[in-house]
Amino acid sequence: MKILVVGMSNSIHTARWLAMLDGAGWEIHLFPSLDLSVHSAVHGVSVHNLGFSHIAGRDELAPEGSVAWTRFKGVQTAFQFLDKTLERRRPGWRERWLASTIRSLRPDVVHSLEIQGAGYLVHDAMLTLEGARPRWMVSNWGSDIYLFGRFPEHQARISQVLRSCDFYLCECHRDVALAEGLGLERAKVLGVIPNAGGLDVKAVRNMTTGPTSERRLILVKGYQDWAGRSLVALAALGMCVDALNGYGVVVYLASRDVELAARLLGANSGLDVDIVPRCSHEEMLRWYGRARIYIGLSISDAISTSLTEAMALGAFPIQSCTACADEWIDDGVSGFIVPPEDPHKVAEAIQKAIADDALVDNAARENWKTVQARLSSVAVRDQVLMAYRRVMGSAE
Repeated sequence: MKILVVGMSNSIHTARWLAMLDGAGWEIHLFPSLDLSVHSAVHGVSVHNLGFSHIAGRDELAPEGSVAWTRFKGVQTAFQFLDKTLERRRPGWRERWLASTIRSLRPDVVHSLEIQGAGYLVHDAMLTLEGARPRWMVSNWGSDIYLFGRFPEHQARISQVLRSCDFYLCECHRDVALAEGLGLERAKVLGVIPNAGGLDVKAVRNMTTGPTSERRLILVKGYQDWAGRSLVALAALGMCVDALNGYGVVVYLASRDVELAARLLGANSGLDVDIVPRCSHEEMLRWYGRARIYIGLSISDAISTSLTEAMALGAFPIQSCTACADEWIDDGVSGFIVPPEDPHKVAEAIQKAIADDALVDNAARENWKTVQARLSSVAVRDQVLMAYRRVMGSAE
């Protein structure tokens, strides 16, 4: 089988998806949907990026402000400038380039990872193909439908993709229903599968530090952007300082404004607040294994990878209600599901998780059962390979 994956080539999620195809005996090609750079974790595939060899991610763990980090950001900026220049001087160049790539490769399957970039791109390229076209798989990532499907300017484009594709994959049962409401009719739903792959459950079991009830750390996902709402989490922590005596707060993936807010929280409240510098995935998992509580808030997501990793490492999850968390945890039993923009509700959840040792220990046991059953890297990879085999079997 020859597969052409169209996706964000500089994304770790793309790299992890491709890693699940390694060793399957298939010919895999990657076409960049947005950025010409390639993540350092991508390997074993043919990359169609205009001949450039830059690998994004190689210096992503370098300290901010260092020579390596400055060089990394400079190269990223150069690639973004090149993309914009090409689009300005040759509008539609990427669609034509993709169509040409499909004609020359003649893949059995074209698989778009994500809709707004890759899905729209593949749809437009397919329109220019004459005769029979390859089978088209669409993967719906976090906010592709749940958020953008509410905007009129995206609804028509999303519907075009869903009506034209042959197969559909997503992370949430929630999104299957939303997709059907936006035009998914003839395409086969291949399953609900984590886009970031699974976890080595044996390895993560050894990364935990004691029972959850004995941990004295609160871990906050530091995204504050078009979707992330970490400032709400920090505000909530400020509301329940009296209950946090003896606890430390650690913020990861913090932008400049979030880092400033976190340091102000520490200065004003007396809480021990630290910012985690960029670190490897293994190091990040160990932070989860030290945390009593994990807080992740956003206005839109599918399966939050942070949520599932927190579950695997025993951290009690407090997750926003926008991330189909209800498909993974039982609200009030194995975690709390909260509004992403209500610091009072988040503070209430934090106080309950601090006060109730039995709650967090029981949640850790229940969540570990869920992770073993649904997030094993072996089980998830089997689901992914089976999905591709179903696509090929449809032609027989």
